[in-house]
Amino acid sequence: MKEKEIEDELVSIRSLMERSSKFISLSGLSGILAGVYALIGAGIANLLLNGQPVERTQTDIIEAVGSDYTAFSTFFYLIITALAVLIASLLTCYILSKQKAKRKNQAIWGRISRLLLFHMSVPLVSGGVLIFILLFRGHYGIIAPASLIFYGLSLVSASNFTFTLVKYLGLCEIILGLVAACLPGYGLLFWAIGFGALHIIYGSLMYLKYDR
Repeated sequence: MKEKEIEDELVSIRSLMERSSKFISLSGLSGILAGVYALIGAGIANLLLNGQPVERTQTDIIEAVGSDYTAFSTFFYLIITALAVLIASLLTCYILSKQKAKRKNQAIWGRISRLLLFHMSVPLVSGGVLIFILLFRGHYGIIAPASLIFYGLSLVSASNFTFTLVKYLGLCEIILGLVAACLPGYGLLFWAIGFGALHIIYGSLMYLKYDR
């Protein structure tokens, strides 16, 4: 009986230490839904492209503004689709994580969540700025690999303040991005795998291990 009490006490101490050093309110369900949003977005992008090459040159885009309205409108709607997926994923993550934090009596905004956000934002924002530079300079073939690699780096950086599964997801995203860089022309496919399929797998593992 005494051994059981000691074991329970150790579990309690470990839980308290984890709460003070890790953000444990990330929702696995939000990861699943983010993956679903990404797959829907990839499907819409595929319909918009309708067989058109993604890797158009800068000159093509400049000419499209004045002479090829269809090409320019396709480009515009691709950007809108990507932003819609991003906003929907962030909102879902915030709402579900807030609900989980409430169940676990953990503040959604505190020292640990601020550290997590900072370490995730540095590579993510840097990558986002670089991608926009590449976008407006016409280097479309590298956008999907760059987005996967910088997103992976942001997850690895933030994983020190949350679940270890996040680090493994980040490493998978980096590897996928490097492979995508070696296979130009398949950016949308790799984007769908990285932001869609991998997120669904990660979210399912998170949900089964931590959310139930």
